[in-house]
Amino acid sequence: MDWMETLVVVVHVVIAVALVGLVLIQQGKGADAGAAFGGGASQTVFGSQGSGSFLTRMTTILAIVFFVTSFSLAVFAKQRAEVAGEAGIPVVEESAEQAPAEPAADSAETSEAESGKGSDLPELE
Repeated sequence: MDWMETLVVVVHVVIAVALVGLVLIQQGKGADAGAAFGGGASQTVFGSQGSGSFLTRMTTILAIVFFVTSFSLAVFAKQRAEVAGEAGIPVVEESAEQAPAEPAADSAETSEAESGKGSDLPELE
């Protein structure tokens, strides 16, 4: 299963870089890719209709694959978290604070502890 996760991560990174490149290549609605290189509409690489439909389709397909790989990486992370939880990693549990049984006797001890007299720690000067 580890090689599958590595493959999905590699595909995810390649798709992310390709998406960034495709978005940067695309021009606004006012200009075609051929206009950026100084050619006429019939001399463009993508044909006389321009690059809009091809680049838009490719961007859509890559975005769908990007979301699928993102979802699959989330599933892999959830599975790893469940396995780590079953491996005996200690879990922090919150404990409820208990009220003191004898408040009068504890108040004298707490005042000594707060002043630093009853502590084993060295005092700061």
